[in-house]
Amino acid sequence: MSADTPPPSSPPPEPPESTETAEGPEHTSAAAYRLSRLLPFLGWMRQLSPGDARSDLIAGLSGAVLVLPQGVAYALIAGLPPAHGLYAAIVVAIIAGLFGSSRHMVSGPAAAISMVVFGTVSTLAAPGSPEYLPLVLALTCMVGIIQLSLGLMRMGALVNLISHTVVIGFTAGAGVLIATSQLKHLFGIALGDASSFLGTWWALLGHLGDTSWATLITGLSTLLTAVLVRRLNRKLPWMLVAMAVGCGVAALLGGSAAGIPMVGALSGSLPPFTLPPLGFDTLRSLGGAAFALAVLGLIEAISIARAIGVRSHQRIDGNQEFIGQGLSNLAGSFFSCFAGSGSFTRSGANYDAGARTPLSVVVAALIVLAVLLLVPDVTAWLPLPAMAGLIMVIAANLIEVAHIRQILAVSREEAVVLVITFLATLLLPLEFAIFAGVLVSLVLYLNRTSRPRLVEMAPDPEHPELGVRNAERYQLAQCREVVILRVDGSLFFGAVDHVQRKLARYTGKHVILLGTGCNFIDIAGAEMLEIEQRRLRDAGGSLSMCGFRMYALEVMERGGFLERMGRENYFHTAEAAIASLRDSVAEAHRAHGDQPAACPDCQLFGPAGIGPGQGVRLTPPLA
Repeated sequence: MSADTPPPSSPPPEPPESTETAEGPEHTSAAAYRLSRLLPFLGWMRQLSPGDARSDLIAGLSGAVLVLPQGVAYALIAGLPPAHGLYAAIVVAIIAGLFGSSRHMVSGPAAAISMVVFGTVSTLAAPGSPEYLPLVLALTCMVGIIQLSLGLMRMGALVNLISHTVVIGFTAGAGVLIATSQLKHLFGIALGDASSFLGTWWALLGHLGDTSWATLITGLSTLLTAVLVRRLNRKLPWMLVAMAVGCGVAALLGGSAAGIPMVGALSGSLPPFTLPPLGFDTLRSLGGAAFALAVLGLIEAISIARAIGVRSHQRIDGNQEFIGQGLSNLAGSFFSCFAGSGSFTRSGANYDAGARTPLSVVVAALIVLAVLLLVPDVTAWLPLPAMAGLIMVIAANLIEVAHIRQILAVSREEAVVLVITFLATLLLPLEFAIFAGVLVSLVLYLNRTSRPRLVEMAPDPEHPELGVRNAERYQLAQCREVVILRVDGSLFFGAVDHVQRKLARYTGKHVILLGTGCNFIDIAGAEMLEIEQRRLRDAGGSLSMCGFRMYALEVMERGGFLERMGRENYFHTAEAAIASLRDSVAEAHRAHGDQPAACPDCQLFGPAGIGPGQGVRLTPPLA
């Protein structure tokens, strides 16, 4: 059962009525649980009140006003006729709303997803050709199957492997690509076969003299109106206002007679049923792109659902959301829809309009269907350059400037991931751009984790209650015979060489490894510790361990490493480990011809250091 928590405005869910059967109440409860997992919409439907329904109707009307221009725009981005964007706004939205876990997220056509669809399929078939739409439907079907499979296998945590920085870099690159793809419509220039980022700009610069000024003025007036209305009041239907201005400007300039192209009328029919062609060649050509698109769509959907869930105090079931997204794309592929995902704009507007349940999504979709059937000529007079201007504003919104500035200012590694993902999105096939970003982020992560810090620690005489502290940061004096090193990171196979090179600097000394910052030790790490203990001992020093977590020592315990290294060399605290070395240090001083306490300022063994009876050795935790 979805672990949804209703919004504060919704009444609390009523407990199910107790029904006795021959197999007992427990069997009935289990059956109800399975049914609620299969049909999650039954949960909120049972709780739907007249007040909730009224709020959802109002929110659905607002959502329809928003999705109509968006659906048309995203279809054009995907290289498809406008009707297919509205099909996705109907079928994908309804299925995802009914089978997802979020009560407010609105799914359907989305900008970045549309761009990936275009970027993937346009390399195999030209937009508008007989082969283009079947390939789009096949891609959408494959995306749905992958998403549904991941949901059924309860792999909701998969999206956590792709960092937020990769998503920001990719969506920013997609925004630039979307804007670039609309330049030909904005300037009214035929760019031939140019479809790549660099190719489009090169062709545009070579054909600027062919600009249609009526087309350019129409597009720029729409773009500027959209920007101004958004800045004045974001709650206004800025898309509709901008489109109205664009239509008016185009009419004043002469419309089609002046060479301004129009979007064209809709088909005026229900979404047609079509079987996606899933032949072997198609699967081979689209497999990699389908997986990348499936993961990207899930990341967007989960991110949006969680963001809205924070506002509505609703817990999101990631696996159920995977299932909802998968079913919506799978079903949509049979009804001429291209791949969709969650829309932050429409989801936020849906919540702000007072939606209580996914009924608002169903209402919006039905209104779009009514427009499609009753007013199919609504797009016949929409100027194509006006749509291009509108799409450019949408594309600009994909570039999250605030987050980009934060990443560039805070972390050099994250900045590298961001820049590489962004450039890969512009210059490589889009599915490879996502994989490139993930690969770079994983390589940098492994590089960082394979270089754990070994921080020199020492007692602070001014704050003895704090124990040992960072010697370099607080400029603390250290003993010449004993070195306390805090391990900041895991001791695994990738870190072995780095740690051994660091420990080589302390040959002949007594080393105490403080493990408060170590989360994990694997077999390679345990073997390294055993080898280093033997090497230090042969050179007249020693290696002790203290403060390691129990679960970090499990491998050492099971592998017998603690026995071979000596349990007496493991301590709970640094003080206990230091006290155990008192005799060894005194002997080292005598060997140098010094007195046993030859370092009067030493914070470990001098007069201010640990004296007899202090830092008593504690019982090893695994003894």
